Amino acid sequence: MSNDTDDTDVPEERPEEEQDSPFTLDGSDAPEEGESGEQPPSDPSTAERRVRDQPEEDAPAIDDLGSEVEFDAEIAEEEEIGKDDLLGGLRIGSTAEIEVPNRLVDQVIGQEHARDVVMKAAKQRRHVMMIGSPGTGKSMLAKAMAELLPKEELQDVLVYHNPDDGNEPKVRTVPSGKGDQIVDAHKEEAQKRNQMRSFLMWIIIAVVVGYALLAMQNILLGIIAAAVIYVAFRYASRGSDAMIPNLLVNNADTQTAPFEDATGSHAGALLGDVRHDPFQSGGMETPSHDRVEAGAIHKSNKGVLFIDEINTLDVRSQQHLMTAIQEGEFGITGQSERSSGAMVQTEPVPTDFVMVAAGNMDALENMHPALRNRIRGYGYEVYMDDTIRDTPEMRRKYARFIAQEVENDGRLPHFDEEAIEEVILEARRRAGRKDHLTLKLRSLGGLVRVAGDIARADDAASTTRDHVLEAKGRSRSIEQQLADDYIERRKDYELQVAEGYQVGRVNGLAVMGDDSGIMLPVMAEITPSQGMGGQVIATGQLKEMAKESVQNVSAIIKKFTDEQIADKDIHIQFIQTGQQGVDGDSASITVATAVISALEDVGVDQSLAMTGSLSVRGDVLPVGGVTHKIEAAAKAGCTRVIIPEANEQDVMIEDEYEEMVDIIPVSHISEVLEVALEGNADKSSLVARLKNITGSALDSSEVTTTGGSEPAPQ
Repeated sequence: MSNDTDDTDVPEERPEEEQDSPFTLDGSDAPEEGESGEQPPSDPSTAERRVRDQPEEDAPAIDDLGSEVEFDAEIAEEEEIGKDDLLGGLRIGSTAEIEVPNRLVDQVIGQEHARDVVMKAAKQRRHVMMIGSPGTGKSMLAKAMAELLPKEELQDVLVYHNPDDGNEPKVRTVPSGKGDQIVDAHKEEAQKRNQMRSFLMWIIIAVVVGYALLAMQNILLGIIAAAVIYVAFRYASRGSDAMIPNLLVNNADTQTAPFEDATGSHAGALLGDVRHDPFQSGGMETPSHDRVEAGAIHKSNKGVLFIDEINTLDVRSQQHLMTAIQEGEFGITGQSERSSGAMVQTEPVPTDFVMVAAGNMDALENMHPALRNRIRGYGYEVYMDDTIRDTPEMRRKYARFIAQEVENDGRLPHFDEEAIEEVILEARRRAGRKDHLTLKLRSLGGLVRVAGDIARADDAASTTRDHVLEAKGRSRSIEQQLADDYIERRKDYELQVAEGYQVGRVNGLAVMGDDSGIMLPVMAEITPSQGMGGQVIATGQLKEMAKESVQNVSAIIKKFTDEQIADKDIHIQFIQTGQQGVDGDSASITVATAVISALEDVGVDQSLAMTGSLSVRGDVLPVGGVTHKIEAAAKAGCTRVIIPEANEQDVMIEDEYEEMVDIIPVSHISEVLEVALEGNADKSSLVARLKNITGSALDSSEVTTTGGSEPAPQ
């Protein structure tokens, strides 16, 4: 976008369609009369030539890009690759033999759907919103998109002084690389004018001082006159300097489309700003056009603007962002209302960018609906996967991922074969699903870097499996460290019971964060009601879902019991939950077992821990984090763990815990009671009664106890 500046003494550039040829300062083929004959270099800059002159065939088309894995080693035939072949058929000695692709889009692991969307969006210049868990590759895909954008003429943006109104600077766009030349030409012309003025000034001063000395014989008058002349000339030269444009956006050295990460930017950094000038008069002020600063939306013109956690932007910034997307241009003004910069408003500056917004699921709640509608109407919404199917091809890509992390870091020894296998085992374990690998690659990359750091500290030639195993201990999350500390403290104060039988006490299992298990005992007590009818009272900082699960459990208790509980209160206490409280329904079978034990006065095996959700009909439903919960039970000294039968395929415990616990899958509350309650006649009667009522009778012989060897441990 070009604006007329005919009323200024600023030399005028040519229209954009004529700006590919060599130019003079005023945009013509030769100097106009009265203009400086100085002509800036006519050749485009080196960076500009690289971008413009690169043959199309040198760069592969977007459709040709892929995540092919190339190795300097043999790869076994697909039919020869077994499930236990953690390298997916690779025959390599270390990650040094793996070639890392140059393009970011080829380095993306998994996220095939998101990758395809980004490639389509890059072709058509569409906006994209990516929602998913942290560390799943959102920012990497955004950077890859900048590499994939179609080649367009990048632009420099210049801001000129407006002699008619200094608070409304004028804006010009020129091809990239020309902005520097225009500014240099203006500076050279201003320097020549200043030199002429200085020469003229010293001649006048010499004449005035000479006249004062010779004719008037008054040296003081001559000095005063010389000072006045000097100040007048210096003030006049400021007007000449004000004619030099401000190079707002400089893409001279940009070889690909710009990429601007505006995550967490304040309004000025995002939308542009005008610096405050404390000297606003008396000839000491800075010209307004020199105080204009470009925002991320202007720097990303013809490129990609990436904003993670989009919902953290304030509503006003989101509204302005929507305007910039819609109009393709946005003027710059001071963002502080108390600053003199708020008086300045430039002409519209180009903002023709592709926006990539990202965030977690909560980003959808606080995001401005009109902004989301704008992205959705002119682009794509993508949900990022947390896991991907465990196939030989994906295992090979994970081996390449390790090579990428080593190469990008630049200071780590390469990983040998066993170390690669251990990292892939950890990827399986962190997925939490059978036959899947985790796509939370940032945290997995953290494990790679810690293992490499340990190997480097040992002066090892390569990173080995032992280094990875040590790294798994050192790179524990805060939640894991806190959970281990809780377990140790409880052992010290004998708060943890892992043997014998107790009435109304059950060892429940919970997850802290995403990857840390902890054992939380649940206690139940039956007391006479105080005249208000029977109530179920649960304590321990229960959150909404946990409260609802307690209500579901109470329905089962009312259905199965022969006792009159209308005049009894049932107290349920979650022990030492801390300020974080209890969320989710995975403690349902724990609560049910504790209450039934208290009602029937039958002891519960304290060497047993359990986790599982419960339907109102008594069916045990699957829960999350079973692997971490089982390991927490083993650390606490329990020898048996009850889990939902549907979760049996998700168990991938570490080798050290495999022999420590027996894993018992169950599908109904009657199976839980049969395993957990103390064996006596009352227990047999209780279980039989419950089976009859629920209609899910199972022979006790059908309840099996298995070790943790299936599926393969990690």
